[in-house]
Amino acid sequence: MPGYTSHKDDVLKRLRRIEGQVRGLQRMVEEGTYCIDVLTQVSAATKALQSFGLTMMEDHLHSCVADAIAEGGDQARGKVEEASRAIARLVRA
Repeated sequence: MPGYTSHKDDVLKRLRRIEGQVRGLQRMVEEGTYCIDVLTQVSAATKALQSFGLTMMEDHLHSCVADAIAEGGDQARGKVEEASRAIARLVRA
């Protein structure tokens, strides 16, 4: 099971908050809000997504990767490599 299963409601609440930020951006553009104000909100939404991604990565490391390491073998190596690639994507974003 995914690492976030135990707090799925909190994860969904956080995603809904981010969705609200993006909808707010749409509203700002529709209303012709000043560019810098829109960019400020883009920055806030980006930070919220980055923070969410890091939390998901932490959950993955503490559950899926830790479980695979406990089992050992090729599955452990595969999960570590998978996590490394995911971290690289998060860092590039």
